[in-house]
Amino acid sequence: MKERYTWDKVNQWGEELGLLRSIIQQTELVETTKWGGEVYTINNKNVLGIGGFKSFFTVWFFNGVFLKDDAKVLVNANEGVTKGLRQWRFTSAEEVDETLLLQYILEAIANEKAGLSIKPEKKPAMHCDFLANELKKDPKLKVAFEQFSPYKQKEFWELMATAKQEKTKVTRFEKIKPLILEGRGLNDKYRK
Repeated sequence: MKERYTWDKVNQWGEELGLLRSIIQQTELVETTKWGGEVYTINNKNVLGIGGFKSFFTVWFFNGVFLKDDAKVLVNANEGVTKGLRQWRFTSAEEVDETLLLQYILEAIANEKAGLSIKPEKKPAMHCDFLANELKKDPKLKVAFEQFSPYKQKEFWELMATAKQEKTKVTRFEKIKPLILEGRGLNDKYRK
């Protein structure tokens, strides 16, 4: 039997999470481990996850915002920040209505198959006049910089744009100039 990774931070919801798992296993969802816990997918798309916290255990629906929620059981765990994810929280196994939970899960599966999802908002790329000027002054550096993919360029722009003082900009530029000329991205050493 493979080792199971569960979000149960206080280690008190084993039976309750087992109950949720048994209900989910009645569907076509595939159990996988992501971010150190149980996530259930269809066509490799995240549909829901389960976990236990200090005062509740929960099912969260990654695109729960699209669920009808006729029973008014879903909550936004981080109002104003979380766009699509919704949680259904329980404090005891007796609160779990298997029939109702299955309805929500089947609706979430149908929504995923229909392609309903919130696309992350793209933040506009930051700009830094200091870096722009340095790239203008050094054609070799500019050509090397332009060889990077847009997201790697964005990492350099953000690093430079977040420097408030001129001396910090100079220090940061001295750090990144050799990386750019060598064709190494700012965070390449952290990528596999």
